[in-house]
Amino acid sequence: MNQRVTLNTPAIEARPFKVYTQRQLDKIPQLEQLPEALRFDMQVVSQVLPFRVNDYVIEELIDWNRVPNDPIFQLTFPQRGMLKPEHFDEVAELMQQDAPADQLKAAVERIRAELNPHPAGQMDLNLPLLNGEPLPGMQHKYQETVLFFPSQGQVCHSYCTFCFRWAQFVGDKDLRFSSNEAESLHAYLAEHTEVTDLLLTGGDPMVMKAKHLRLYLEGLMKPELAHVQNIRIGSKSLTFWPYRFVTDEDANDILQLFRELVAAGKHVAFMAHFNHWQEMDTPVCREAVRRIRATGAEIRTQAPLLQHINDDAKQWVKMWKMQVQQGMIPYYMFVERDTGARHYFEVPLVRAWDIYREAMQQVPGLCRTARGPSMSADPGKVEIQGVAEINGEKVFVLRFIQGRNPDWVQQPFFAKYDEQATWLNHLEPALGADQFFYEAGFAAMKAEKQALIFKA
Repeated sequence: MNQRVTLNTPAIEARPFKVYTQRQLDKIPQLEQLPEALRFDMQVVSQVLPFRVNDYVIEELIDWNRVPNDPIFQLTFPQRGMLKPEHFDEVAELMQQDAPADQLKAAVERIRAELNPHPAGQMDLNLPLLNGEPLPGMQHKYQETVLFFPSQGQVCHSYCTFCFRWAQFVGDKDLRFSSNEAESLHAYLAEHTEVTDLLLTGGDPMVMKAKHLRLYLEGLMKPELAHVQNIRIGSKSLTFWPYRFVTDEDANDILQLFRELVAAGKHVAFMAHFNHWQEMDTPVCREAVRRIRATGAEIRTQAPLLQHINDDAKQWVKMWKMQVQQGMIPYYMFVERDTGARHYFEVPLVRAWDIYREAMQQVPGLCRTARGPSMSADPGKVEIQGVAEINGEKVFVLRFIQGRNPDWVQQPFFAKYDEQATWLNHLEPALGADQFFYEAGFAAMKAEKQALIFKA
């Protein structure tokens, strides 16, 4: 029998959720101490890239004595370098000239279109079909895993400046994908018994009320969906609003849902996004972690390697050690995706590997569960395993952690060493090969999928 347990934590006081968006940038008191030119830069960049931050982040996570170099400030506030110089100058000039709104909007939309708003086939190759009809609120890239985008979860408590799903938040319906159809989700899963994992993502599913989250997850306990064994919830809420699990009015309802799913035999994995150890260094975050783990759910952590925020092995060492100390499982170090402000955050692949390797050398075994550096590219998740010399040629050693074709997984392959490369499409086959081993199959796969979508 599932017994409801109420957890009270008197030491953690509830606080109101106050959020600032692009229109309220100039109303954030802490920004008044910054130079006027820096504040104007923020206004320019926030015309193009989404901005949203709440009081908890501003007051508890950012060290304002270190701004603009504070990592959480870089994580949440727009910076001039996030736009290419020509894009920044164009928008800045229009704003200074007080140009008509439609002229500014047209320029912004054109710039956004140049930023690869939906990388890795999110809008076409990953789109599943049910009864021959596309399901725009879902993605099915790998055979055993379905991603679902609940419509009530298409914002976040605050926005990350590097976010590869930034296009979800700019108000353009053509760039968004979401669904509020729990029945369609369950019907698709029932039809696809190869699916073992459901990943709720967004935005952030944890902005939803508990009653809405229950609509999507409760049905997974039905016998016809017994094959869906693992429920993953991708969320940044432990950073941006840990009160969600501690003092929010339906915090206990969320935790109770997790307990019920675990009691029903489901593996509940809370996929927590932490980019820096500062995000975990508050009493309310530690209490939120404790409460989630007490339900029987596990917490796995992941983050991209980001210039200006965590491009230092020492930060990863401290972050992974803190996570393990609190009972979380380090899961992934990602490479910054090829979208949005990637030129501001990306680091060369060889440097990413050096940072990962240096960090791994300084942590105990329980921290070494973190895989990476991993690129979530069009054909799959490709891990950089190292640099080697084969027959006198210096190469990157790569492998698929996950692939659109399961036969690709764990197959090593080699790319020419390139100190400037920051993404898979910058690499060339090594050792005299004309193409990487997966390329012909991937091309055929894309053609087949596009034909199905066109027919639908």
